Amino acid sequence: MILRKSDWHPADIIAALRKEGTTLAALSRKAGLSSSTLANALTRPWPKGEWLIAECLNIHPSEIWPTRYFDSKTGALLDRKVRIRQVIKKPPMSCFGG
Repeated sequence: MILRKSDWHPADIIAALRKEGTTLAALSRKAGLSSSTLANALTRPWPKGEWLIAECLNIHPSEIWPTRYFDSKTGALLDRKVRIRQVIKKPPMSCFGG
């Protein structure tokens, strides 16, 4: 039997970023994106955006979006990082500021 977890609600993701002292728009701009670009990851699969958000929260994206990172039949963790065109070289020291 495979334990199925649900994805975080978009409001919970935004709240978690606020607790880290940043916003989705600020994180987007820091990554060199338009201020609204990372919002796409909240509603549709986008590995690069998911990793940027998750790294800011110091967790693996599969904790936020288990339906996107685990095979629905086997429960195995999927390697979605290979879908990122430009792999993030290292996690940010902090999501906001230096």
